[in-house]
Amino acid sequence: MPVLLARGSEVRALDNFSRGSRANLDEADVEVVEADIRDADAVARALDGVDVVVHLAAYGSVAESVGEPFENFDINVRGTLVLLAACAAAEVEKLVFASTGGAIMGNKQPPVDETTLPWPISPYGASKLCGEAYCHAFAGSFGLPVVALRFANVYGPVSAHKKGAVTAFITRALRGEPLVIYGDGTATRDFLYVQDLCAGICAAVDAPLEDEVVHLASGGETSIDELARLVLELTDAPDTPIRYEERRRGEVERTFAKPERAAELLGFAPTHSLRDGMRKTVDWFVDRRDG
Repeated sequence: MPVLLARGSEVRALDNFSRGSRANLDEADVEVVEADIRDADAVARALDGVDVVVHLAAYGSVAESVGEPFENFDINVRGTLVLLAACAAAEVEKLVFASTGGAIMGNKQPPVDETTLPWPISPYGASKLCGEAYCHAFAGSFGLPVVALRFANVYGPVSAHKKGAVTAFITRALRGEPLVIYGDGTATRDFLYVQDLCAGICAAVDAPLEDEVVHLASGGETSIDELARLVLELTDAPDTPIRYEERRRGEVERTFAKPERAAELLGFAPTHSLRDGMRKTVDWFVDRRDG
């Protein structure tokens, strides 16, 4: 939101705060509508006078989606359908949809790109593929301009609420607790710093695109073992042990994406290395602990 406000945009946020905190918006010049994305009446009211929608609401955990596939579907698929219908009715100028570049692909051989056939192995990945399909359908049936952005694994400050390895590793390292890796540590991910992600989202808002799918990725492949050891280095906890546990169902083994189409269509290029971005992220967690 700071990025949008810095652009001079007027911002209205719809959030039920089931995961995030309203306190994160207290100092921002943002109109807040506290509601669930599945509440059609609330969504319709929130869209009054809105030109562009950035749809980030999601049940975002792969592991949790395996345990609660129906809730995952209800939020990610039905919620997206409710929003798309309201956007079409309100004649918004564009919707930018947050998809995923890893879970949606399953165990396809990386690097993947926009021509790779999606083959999700988790309910979360399947729900995002459904969301992309509905976006495409509303572009075709209702003339609603949509851009689906397949995010890499996003990390950065103000992420204590996030489920995932980065938050878990930093939190445990700062407490002096063993880091837990599910599997043998060789699984890989494509990590993207949040500021780079925001630049990509803004580029998608500005680009004259009507119905596109684009990967927002660093193009780099990092193993979970490498990530854990980088966190221990940056938190000055090199002797903290790493514990390996059974691999969790639904999680892919290797994933990273080619960034060329994002560069071509959006002029997108990440500016943060993993080390630089992780340093800023660790500093935020340290400041939050010490504050």
